[in-house]
Amino acid sequence: MPSPRQTVTIVQQKLAEAGVTPDARRGQNFLVDLNLLELLVREADIQSDDVVLEVGTGTGALTCQLAERAAAVVTVEVDSRMQQLARDILFGFSNVTMLHQDVLRNKNNIHPAVVETVQAKLEETSARRWLLVANLPYAIATPLISNLLLTVPTPDAMTVTIQKELADRMTASPGTKDYSALSVWVQSLCESRIVRVLPPSVFWPRPKVHSAFIQIVPQPTLRAGFSDLKGYHEFVRSLFFHRRKFMRSVLVAAMKHQLTKADVDEVMQEMGFGPDTRSEQLTVDQIHKLFDCVTAAIARTVAENGG
Repeated sequence: MPSPRQTVTIVQQKLAEAGVTPDARRGQNFLVDLNLLELLVREADIQSDDVVLEVGTGTGALTCQLAERAAAVVTVEVDSRMQQLARDILFGFSNVTMLHQDVLRNKNNIHPAVVETVQAKLEETSARRWLLVANLPYAIATPLISNLLLTVPTPDAMTVTIQKELADRMTASPGTKDYSALSVWVQSLCESRIVRVLPPSVFWPRPKVHSAFIQIVPQPTLRAGFSDLKGYHEFVRSLFFHRRKFMRSVLVAAMKHQLTKADVDEVMQEMGFGPDTRSEQLTVDQIHKLFDCVTAAIARTVAENGG
């Protein structure tokens, strides 16, 4: 069945008929430029054996395009009113599974029901990829993408709409204002690119900020370089908690229960860092090496103390 068009008039009409008012708290800003919607789908490069996760079913316009191309689509919607509206549009697609719930169990975990549903679809054939393709609500974009990089299996690619400011942070270089823990976390594991910047005018209701299509492709070879991925994630976050502080002070505070100041000084010397080094100046590779160095220092301390 053909994908439904999504223009301002059509969206307004659908929502009015369903008695639904967009909820800004849930990021219900609908992409109403058909060309851009098709661009998002093309960039995702969905194949006929793929399993696609969509977060934020909305009116179901994107879901239809995904279902036309993929083997299976798992679409998640927290708003029961929107899910019912989308259900009326998606009834003809037997390959769509609709979940009415929050995609996150909490800020640090994807909801198990979502992971289990995707896993079940992947297990139907060994050749399938898992793709995230979605117009993400702004509020959940960071925890969703960050936590998906910790899941097993990890999505093969994520092609999503997010706030432009967030896309800038994910792709930022060391020493720039946007460089952050999120920059390091994503770049440590993935190759990423901003596909297109979107003005507020292509959404209804119009958000107050620009958005962007971003494509994030996890790299198995990069992931294989970490023995403790969760520990690395927490370490990176701690480095940027006070990004303007000198590195030595940051490490002393973050490792106060595991390393002495002398231990930290030894790590700093081993890494070749001066007293005025700051986290925001370090490359992704340097932070990875710093984590390995700190981990080794902790292991030595435990061994020396008979632990």
